[in-house]
Amino acid sequence: MACYLKHAVYSKTVTPLILLIMKSLNLTTIILLAITAFCFQNWSSQSSYIVGDKAEDFSLMNVDGKFVSLSKYKGSNGLLVIFTCNHCPYAQIYEQRIIDLHKTYAPLGVPVMAINPNSPLVVPEDSYEEMQKRAKLKKYPFAYLFDEEQTVMPQFGATRTPHVFLLDSNLVVRYIGAIDDNPETPSAARNRWVESAVNAMMAGQFPSPDFTRAVGCIVRKKPK
Repeated sequence: MACYLKHAVYSKTVTPLILLIMKSLNLTTIILLAITAFCFQNWSSQSSYIVGDKAEDFSLMNVDGKFVSLSKYKGSNGLLVIFTCNHCPYAQIYEQRIIDLHKTYAPLGVPVMAINPNSPLVVPEDSYEEMQKRAKLKKYPFAYLFDEEQTVMPQFGATRTPHVFLLDSNLVVRYIGAIDDNPETPSAARNRWVESAVNAMMAGQFPSPDFTRAVGCIVRKKPK
C-alpha cells in the first residue's frame, strides 16, 4: 500500500514535469530545425569558391569595350583574379602593387585580371566610364572588367576590395585573400602572401597559407 501511494504521488508530481519537458524539447527542436533549414538555404544559395574549387567561365566587359572571358586564360600558368575598384582607399593604396604583380608575373604566364564588383548606383565613382578614366590615367597593363550585374563577385565570394583569387593553369583556386600584411607601407610588409602563393604554385607546390583575411572596403551591392 505504501509503495502504491509513493508511486501515485511520484506519478502525479513527475508526469506533468516530463510532459512539460517534452513540450519544451519539441518546441526547441522545431526552432533548431527551422534555423538549420534557413541557414542551409542561405548557405547553399550563396555558396562561393574555396581553395580547390574550379572556377566557372564568365565573360565581362573590359575597359577597352571588348568582352573578356575567363576561359581565355585557360592553359596559361595561372591567373590572379583581383576584385578591386576606383573609389576605395585600400584599392588605391594597393593599386601600384597590383600593377607590379602583373609586371612581375605576366611574363611568367600568370597575369592579373582586375574586376570591379561595385554598383555605380551606390558608388558613382565606380561606374564603367570612371573605370575607363582610371585605367587610362594609371596605365593599367591588365584587363579591368566590370561586373555590372554582380554575378561573378558572389561566385568567387569576393567581399572586399581588393580581394585576391589565385587560379592555376586549370582555373582551380589555389589561394584566396590579401596581397600582403601591410596596406600602408609596402616595404614594411613581412608577409607577401600573393607573391609567395604564386611562387609556390609555379614550383609545383601548394601555397601555404592558402587563405588569409582580405582587408579593404566592403563590396557595394546594388539596391534590391
